Amino acid sequence: MAERAAALAVAVGTDISMGELGGSWHPVAIVGRLLEQSYRPWRGRAPLIEFAGGAGALMAVTALAAGLAWAVERGAGRAATRAPVVGFALKPTFSIRRLLYEGRGVADSLEADRLNEARERLRALVSRPTASLTPELAAAAAIESLAENLADSVAAPLLFYLLFGLPGAAAYRVVNTADAMFGYRGETEWLGKPAARLDDLLNWLPSRLSALALTGAAFISGGKAPALRAWRIWRRDAGRTASPNAGRPMAAMAGALGRRLEKSGHYVLGEGLPEPGAEDIRAAVRIAGLAAGLLVAAALVAGAKR
Repeated sequence: MAERAAALAVAVGTDISMGELGGSWHPVAIVGRLLEQSYRPWRGRAPLIEFAGGAGALMAVTALAAGLAWAVERGAGRAATRAPVVGFALKPTFSIRRLLYEGRGVADSLEADRLNEARERLRALVSRPTASLTPELAAAAAIESLAENLADSVAAPLLFYLLFGLPGAAAYRVVNTADAMFGYRGETEWLGKPAARLDDLLNWLPSRLSALALTGAAFISGGKAPALRAWRIWRRDAGRTASPNAGRPMAAMAGALGRRLEKSGHYVLGEGLPEPGAEDIRAAVRIAGLAAGLLVAAALVAGAKR
């Protein structure tokens, strides 16, 4: 097995067996603090200055993360030591177990009629306000996040690792984190615009790969009918979201489940289908897990051939 495939196998095994480790010392948490400090001097400036400052801060933190990742790869040694070292370093750039766990948690709360608890748990998955969500909208938000994060938290890091090694996966994670923190965020719109635009570019292919994986997962779990519906609604509704990428896996998931997914005042995916409930979140967790498995399998095959 090629070195990248071996390291990826270690990273995936670590994720499945141990989940997220590190708490406030998790590398993504550290990146978040570095980004906050780097962006802070540019807050409240004129739009063009915010834009330039945001771009410079993003470049600095991204270069630092990629440089550290390059040093880890270079110093990882060979053979027996290389795969574990690089694999453990790669693990924080993606998340499968935690994503599925949070989805199941929202389903548990809704099934127990604890709507406020479900709204609170949703905050780990979505950035939208959750305090006024109905059970159906809460279920839709959880399902949408499972689909969208399949691209952000699985497909994209794996793709950039295969293409550019550990520095590529680390750089992607910085850009995606900066977009989540500052992109399209009202008063920080200009500050976060460089990260938002770059994130859109980087996620162009991962979002489509994720939609394709969800369509394949729909076929594995339910046969031809849900797979064809996932494909049809993906092609029909993908452009209904403001994001050029997020609507693709979300629309595919809506079709795979045969459920209407709505963000009030913004979009409807799968119009005409029934609204979702807790049981549909569980189905989405299964489909997302299968799709993640397909993406990992494809990455391992591609890595083994490099």
